[in-house]
Amino acid sequence: MRAVLIALLCAGCCEFSGPRWHGRVTDHFDGERFHNQIPGDPALADLVRWRRHRAPGAWPDFADAPPAPAPPIRVTEGELRITFVNHATVLIQMDGLNVLTDPIWGDVAGPVPYIARKRRRPPGIRFEDLPPIDAVLISHDHYDHMDIATLQRISAEHHPRFVVGLGQGALLESFGFHRVTELDWWQWTSIGGVRVWGVPARHNCRRGACDRNARLWLGFVLRSHSGDVYFAGDTAYGPHFQEIADHFGAPRVALLPIAPGVPRLLFGPVHMDARDATTAARTLGARTSIPIHFGTFAQGDEADGEAEAKLRAALRQPGSPRFVVLKNGESFTSSPAVGGS
Repeated sequence: MRAVLIALLCAGCCEFSGPRWHGRVTDHFDGERFHNQIPGDPALADLVRWRRHRAPGAWPDFADAPPAPAPPIRVTEGELRITFVNHATVLIQMDGLNVLTDPIWGDVAGPVPYIARKRRRPPGIRFEDLPPIDAVLISHDHYDHMDIATLQRISAEHHPRFVVGLGQGALLESFGFHRVTELDWWQWTSIGGVRVWGVPARHNCRRGACDRNARLWLGFVLRSHSGDVYFAGDTAYGPHFQEIADHFGAPRVALLPIAPGVPRLLFGPVHMDARDATTAARTLGARTSIPIHFGTFAQGDEADGEAEAKLRAALRQPGSPRFVVLKNGESFTSSPAVGGS
């Protein structure tokens, strides 16, 4: 009976699984699955053990807050405005271009509500207050980063270009999206005079039980003559940070995840914590770093606010890189002449 139940569960989960990438073998694709530069994903046994014995920190059921004012329609050439919406959703406005990263305005993150994480804070700006969106960057297909309902609404109202990793295009096309550009690591496309590069990340992909690492995860570098913006997506610390620094030089702004950080045995292979993020910022040589991926969904055992507190503690060390911690809806602006304000 147990074997039958497991088989039925797996069959049901396969309904959520997406198409696989089919392409040539590379240093991060073995012909069947993609893999990281550093081998190893969290072990299933460790995940089950954590789920059975976890002791999560306290989170509010829902901490409501009024939305921030609407962002400007555009910024002029050379200007940069970063608005932290929530989680890994960031509005990047640079050189007249408006870009959203991993947008999620939904109330839950998951395939169906009863096995989804619920939102603990509202998005920092209302969807209706978004400026015209030219491009959407999607780092990978986990439900808190690829929210199909949000993407469908953006597509219907803004008609942007979607930029994704290899194999993610077929997944999006299965939901009716057509303006999709796929990138491998170290490939680029041009949007409105800004080059969008796909760069390595240390993470994984999955929509269901049958498509583990069947598509590519990645970060992005937005390169313009007025300075680069690096969006790390979801990633653990790894050699790719030095490679990105060597390839592009110091970014004007780096958007770096800081949670979930606990337990490290489970999350360390795929997620940075606050201390890792400061190391990454130093490796990159970023002029300014902005933390993301905290304060919206309770994903690890850290309490609400703990990731930000750990980051502030790490930044008290001598020689720490510059971070600007934004609340949902808050913005950071920078001009090339002064390097930030």
